[in-house]
Amino acid sequence: MKAAGAIAAMVLMAVACGAPTRGPHWGGYTPRARSITVTTVPLLVKEGQLVYPFLKAAFAKGGVLEGKEVYAFSPSTIVVVAGDTIHFTLINPEDDNHSFVLPDFAVALPGGKTIQATYVAKRAGIFTILCSVPTHLPMMSGELVVLPAETMAGVADIGAVSR
Repeated sequence: MKAAGAIAAMVLMAVACGAPTRGPHWGGYTPRARSITVTTVPLLVKEGQLVYPFLKAAFAKGGVLEGKEVYAFSPSTIVVVAGDTIHFTLINPEDDNHSFVLPDFAVALPGGKTIQATYVAKRAGIFTILCSVPTHLPMMSGELVVLPAETMAGVADIGAVSR
């Protein structure tokens, strides 16, 4: 009797911690393949000084952007469900190199290239996306929000949500 209670407690803990159930469905949710395009976007870069005169002082010695440039990912927030496979199209339309980094995933984004990459969202949580180029931090970041599969039981589909 104690062994059965211990097994039941472990199963409840696994579900509560977001561990996937075995088999093709995760907590009643069937994982999907999702195609998401992410583009690197220059927000405040040296080349923009002709358009925004205030940037000259910002990029000058002692300026708030000295030695830095401000880039972003668009979208910067991506929402999927645990178990989903994400087929990323990562576009870097400019000549600066970037990267797309999650805690367990990293892709180099050379300038002027489009890269295809696949990632499986194995567990629920909020994970920081960043560019590992030191001068692009901390501004060039975003979030991958992975919803627990159990919360999707009975929901038809969230689609891929991104902002």
